[in-house]
Amino acid sequence: MKAETIALHGGYRGDPNTHACAVPIYQTVAFEFDSADHGAALFNLEVPGNIYTRIGNPTNAVLEQRVTELEGGVEGLSVSAGSAAIHYAIMNIVESGDNIVSLPQLYGATYTLLAQIFKSQGVSVKFAENESPEAVAKLIDGRTKAVYCESVGNPAGNIADIAGLADAAHAGGVPLIVDNTVATPILLRPIEHGADVVLHSLTKFIGGHGTSLGGMIVDAGNFDWDAHGTRFPMFVQPEPSYHDVIYTKQFGRAAYVARCRTVCQRNTGSTLSPMNGFLILQGLETLPLRIERHVANTRAVAEFLRGHKNVNWVNYAGFPDSPHHALLNRYLGGNAPALLTFGVQGGFEGGRQFLDALKMFKRLVNMGDAKSLATHPASTTHRQLSPAELASAGITPDTVRLAIGIEHIDDILADLDQALAATGFSRPVVMEAVHA
Repeated sequence: MKAETIALHGGYRGDPNTHACAVPIYQTVAFEFDSADHGAALFNLEVPGNIYTRIGNPTNAVLEQRVTELEGGVEGLSVSAGSAAIHYAIMNIVESGDNIVSLPQLYGATYTLLAQIFKSQGVSVKFAENESPEAVAKLIDGRTKAVYCESVGNPAGNIADIAGLADAAHAGGVPLIVDNTVATPILLRPIEHGADVVLHSLTKFIGGHGTSLGGMIVDAGNFDWDAHGTRFPMFVQPEPSYHDVIYTKQFGRAAYVARCRTVCQRNTGSTLSPMNGFLILQGLETLPLRIERHVANTRAVAEFLRGHKNVNWVNYAGFPDSPHHALLNRYLGGNAPALLTFGVQGGFEGGRQFLDALKMFKRLVNMGDAKSLATHPASTTHRQLSPAELASAGITPDTVRLAIGIEHIDDILADLDQALAATGFSRPVVMEAVHA
């Protein structure tokens, strides 16, 4: 099935008991066993079924399968938030003394998780000096467990060279983990380009309405854990925390997500609520349609901002002179996602004034909503970063991040225009610059 059809029908063929057309909300903590032997078989992973919502729920199972089908993977795991998906994806494969290699352009909370939280647990992160596969490759060593990137950096807007990064990771004997939140599987399917694990904050475009937190981990099923068993013993040796199961023997290509579910999620409990799973499924049904409108509106906004006298610069991969335009064409078919940054006249203070003057745009730290959203990263999402870290992440004091919604484009542009006029930092009008 095509993506538009999977978004509506994937993972669900109706409820056999009630014949409900919509996916039911299984708002229950636990599930009854047929017998003691049945319960034992479920805990031994010998038969499929439900035990406890902390490690699996029928509502969430539909969402997991649907997103997995959209991404072209073999198995998915839903969790309570996108940050939990990132945490589990790495926690699942590292031990104290290990490291991962990452591109430097990351969402602020992700940067903090990798650089600070994992560091306190004995796992280090090596940030590449730039986003090239060559810069990543030279950092991989014998204790590296993964290469990590965002397919489209938030808020930097860079497009990752996924195939190149996959080649570098695989040459070093490790998987490539890609956060595909900004692009969504409608614009980009990283697995087709060599990614081994794909992550999503379901809170963003997939949910689409700013109502429900959620995250997803999708396993491509292509990384050969057995061939790299000395580096990844957790998949090829008996697991002491779960009945000594050997995941590659028990689950084959789906070993990665199976361990993530039964070791990481079962024991630390970052579970997606069934109600949120249901609400995110509603958003997913219209994702392909919304993405079309997001993309079209964002291009119009980028062109408007580029010609505005109160704007210093616009970072938008859809412009032919963008350093990421070639990668945008290669990986996203030329369709720049609904996320862009620009520099407003007046620097840090100009950014704050612009934000305060907005009337329709919502001032908040989210993206992927049907509504248009704006934030000033240097004073919000990335305020915990040092000046050097901000520069590495592509954040300047005047940076404003816009997540363009699906309102009528005339209303979007009108709000931006009046907010820019209110900043009080206008530069002289130079016709050549306006029309450049």
